Amino acid sequence: MNDFLSSTVDPDAAPLKRCFAPVVDAHTRILVLGSLPGERSLAQQQYYGNRQNRFWMLMSEATGVDLVALDYDARLQALLAQGIGLWDVVAQATREGSLDSQIRGQVGNDLVGLVDSLPQLRTIAFNGGTAARLGMKALGEHARRYRIVSLPSSSPAYTAPYVEKLIVWKTLRDDLLK
Repeated sequence: MNDFLSSTVDPDAAPLKRCFAPVVDAHTRILVLGSLPGERSLAQQQYYGNRQNRFWMLMSEATGVDLVALDYDARLQALLAQGIGLWDVVAQATREGSLDSQIRGQVGNDLVGLVDSLPQLRTIAFNGGTAARLGMKALGEHARRYRIVSLPSSSPAYTAPYVEKLIVWKTLRDDLLK
């Protein structure tokens, strides 16, 4: 039996990666969807755990709350207090490294099920092009019920200047005031 197992395991296969549980509650008005957590985030078991990722800085600017200064659990609570939830479009996939372009064999999360469970949801924001492409496909006609925002990726791999990213991310502020 051990011979069979060792002969069927591909040592060069990319590892299977899984997303985190959604961070939402009944007051979530904005849902920010990424693609799939990167290596550092997975290692730390934290959304946007790579300190080079600008998510927490961009979201601080959008909300007016200094999320960067808070510990991780407090960041999540502060987002929820602002009516912002987090999740990923991809439930699991194989991927070597952290780049979205390396995602293979993805299984999507039940986005329709989640958004249908959020009575105050008004806006769905996709963090990056891969999240937007896969997320819009998964949502299908359900997307028409919401304001859809395609955010420039907060990832350091997306090299647009921070100020250009910030302009779009700050548009979420309008949804917080509603």
